[in-house]
Amino acid sequence: MSTVLITGIAGFIGSSIARALVAEGAQVRGIDNLSSGSMANLEEIRSQIDFRDADVLDTAAVASAMKGVDYVFHEAAIPSVPKSVNDPVGTNGPNLTGTLNVLEAARQAGVKRLLYAASSAAYGDDPALPKTEAMLPSPISPYAVQKVAGEHYLASYYRVYGLETVSLRYFNIFGPRQDPSSQYSGVLARFISLMLAGQTPTIYGDGLTSRDFTYIDNVVSANLLAARAPRENVAGRIFNIATGRRVTLLDAFAEIKRITGFKGDVRHEAERQGDIKHSGADISLAQKAFGYQVVADLAYGLEQTIAWARESVPVA
Repeated sequence: MSTVLITGIAGFIGSSIARALVAEGAQVRGIDNLSSGSMANLEEIRSQIDFRDADVLDTAAVASAMKGVDYVFHEAAIPSVPKSVNDPVGTNGPNLTGTLNVLEAARQAGVKRLLYAASSAAYGDDPALPKTEAMLPSPISPYAVQKVAGEHYLASYYRVYGLETVSLRYFNIFGPRQDPSSQYSGVLARFISLMLAGQTPTIYGDGLTSRDFTYIDNVVSANLLAARAPRENVAGRIFNIATGRRVTLLDAFAEIKRITGFKGDVRHEAERQGDIKHSGADISLAQKAFGYQVVADLAYGLEQTIAWARESVPVA
């Protein structure tokens, strides 16, 4: 990869992809409006990237950033079900209109391939497990609707314009640099921050809700593999990116408790509107199409994330 553009580069996932690409010697350009991302995430590679403070809703800025780019990793979004429920119109702009802006700029610039941060929220509350890409989308929250619509835009741009697009449906990503301070942050990041501070975390519901918690290294690996895969294997398609293993919130809490030495328990509150009870992925399609493999399991990921949090995150 010669020149790549990462939208949302200062975010948790975008910055992780950026570090991997810089390490491989790619020319990395990134845009981020820093509404949720942080320049601290890019501190060690800041001098090695072309960073632009820009919003994906700014068509001129996106078009300018896209010039001379070979590959695009579109990670910019407001990835929060609760926030989309509270503000469906406000989240639609960054999550859907922003995606269309990035697609159109990529088409105009002659980009080789665009990879998109899709979401497991597409499956909704369909009880069938594990989730396979052949299942019809059943989005519940506005966030899920926005992400599914983005997938359809990507497929359309491949079929109509020939722009190679790949949608990667992420399942509950966690890892170092994930912001634990927001009420919309990932559940594991919030658990870790609170428990390291000796405070009680909250579980919404009975705690038997299950997720396919996926460490960030798996997502980075998937993006790089999908970017390099043969066109006929990936273009215009959707792939689950996860571990293929479901873990309940209570079990995740117990594992974090073991690692951190936390002595307390959890607080239970009512389930939140729009939340999905169970989510787990079949990852065989990605394995066959571009050789995706789980490179880091939950236990390893939690050990790494907690080690980072002990050094980097102020107590909650």
